[in-house]
Amino acid sequence: MCICFQTLMSISTIRRQVKNVAYNFSDAQVKVREATCNDPWGPSTALMSEISDLTNNPMAFTEVMSIIWKRLNDSGKNWRHVYKSLVLLDFLIKCGNDKVSQQCRENIFTIETLKDFQHIEDNRDQGLNIREKAKQITALLTDEERLKNERTRFMLTRTKFRENSALGGGSERRFQRPETGTALDPEIEDARPSSIGEEEMQLQIAIALSKEEHEKIDEMMRSDEVRLQLALEESQREAERMAKMEPKTVNSGQLTQSALDDLLSLGVGECVSIYVCKSYLSIS
Repeated sequence: MCICFQTLMSISTIRRQVKNVAYNFSDAQVKVREATCNDPWGPSTALMSEISDLTNNPMAFTEVMSIIWKRLNDSGKNWRHVYKSLVLLDFLIKCGNDKVSQQCRENIFTIETLKDFQHIEDNRDQGLNIREKAKQITALLTDEERLKNERTRFMLTRTKFRENSALGGGSERRFQRPETGTALDPEIEDARPSSIGEEEMQLQIAIALSKEEHEKIDEMMRSDEVRLQLALEESQREAERMAKMEPKTVNSGQLTQSALDDLLSLGVGECVSIYVCKSYLSIS
């Protein structure tokens, strides 16, 4: 079974490579086709990162986006093309050139139509993830402030990760320990990824942690706002209660115990209580 699966994947890869040559696709187009192919696994972070860098080149940007828009309009049987294109597009909106989000806004209708994408395969709703991803991207594109924050957060995470990955020299020695010269600090050395797979995993973890931290900050801010609102409401109720405690209320002998306690806490209750006692004795 495993051998058969690997054979099918090899045939699919060979077919894609032949088509790349036959249609004379550019390097940028080949990368996008690979990232959004029908293989049953998602595009790697390393490949999407390469494509995001290509969006800074005007010609490559046009080539990248043309393939993505074509994939997004694919038929239901090629639902993986559609879903992977949305995954890649989400990454490019956050990490690619600003022109990506600009073009997505101009063509947002294409993304919005995918909210209703339907395709059943092997009794499974394969359109569910596509619908959810389309909703997420649409919401992000229509929220300027959130998009700005997401781009800033992703860029900082990516920059820090690249700086850490670049320790020790060029890319050809990225995953090798230095043979000569000054040795790196043991903690830094241990933190370096030992393979491309580990590098991708570290980036995904860093992105997830950054997102979690951002959500915690938002939750704390909302909690502070709730506490502030409760404090303001309590202060308003206190002010209204104090406003009702006029001298005439005391003179009429209708001062409640709670009101008296409030006055005592303010340091004026002693005089009032004496006055109330005198009034009570005179009435008796």
